[in-house]
Amino acid sequence: MPITRSAKKALRQAKRRTIRNAARTRTWKTAVKQVRKLIAAKNVADAQKALPSMQQALDKAAKKRALSYRTAARLKSRIAKSLAAAKSASR
Repeated sequence: MPITRSAKKALRQAKRRTIRNAARTRTWKTAVKQVRKLIAAKNVADAQKALPSMQQALDKAAKKRALSYRTAARLKSRIAKSLAAAKSASR
């Protein structure tokens, strides 16, 4: 347990940030899973509608450092690529 006043405050801040970061992480992970599930089910139209909200969740998480910006870019790129492949396969 922290002893000094500054260490106690740092612990309070860390707890608040942990809760916030966990919520942001849940948001982007859920969005990614949803889009991947739609692509796997060959539901391209719904996947295209869900893609912007997923990208927004990833960008927000990267902006707030809950996720590396490089990881966010890689996820967005891979999912967009798989969506394009699913779209061309469905034609």
